[in-house]
Amino acid sequence: MNAAWHRIFRAIYRKEPISSFVLTVGAVDAALGGLGGSGSLLVFGLGTVGAAMALRWWQIQRHENRQPETAAPEYALPPSRASQPLPRLHPSSRNRPPLA
Repeated sequence: MNAAWHRIFRAIYRKEPISSFVLTVGAVDAALGGLGGSGSLLVFGLGTVGAAMALRWWQIQRHENRQPETAAPEYALPPSRASQPLPRLHPSSRNRPPLA
């Protein structure tokens, strides 16, 4: 189970490092505030977790609303060279490996 959690958290953290960091900081603050009896730290931690979740939700919504842009096709050669035919290759008999 530990390896599965590690892979899940690593994938989420790499996808959105800023919102994941803020979420982690808020969760730690909430845990310390709840266990230590500090109500203000608990409220601050829960607020930070809520803000991180709202930030992540806003980023997801913004990403879904984007229209895919049609990119111009990319060519390996510039247009002036594309009209010329490629040179023919003539292998010489001296450089051929012997047939076994």
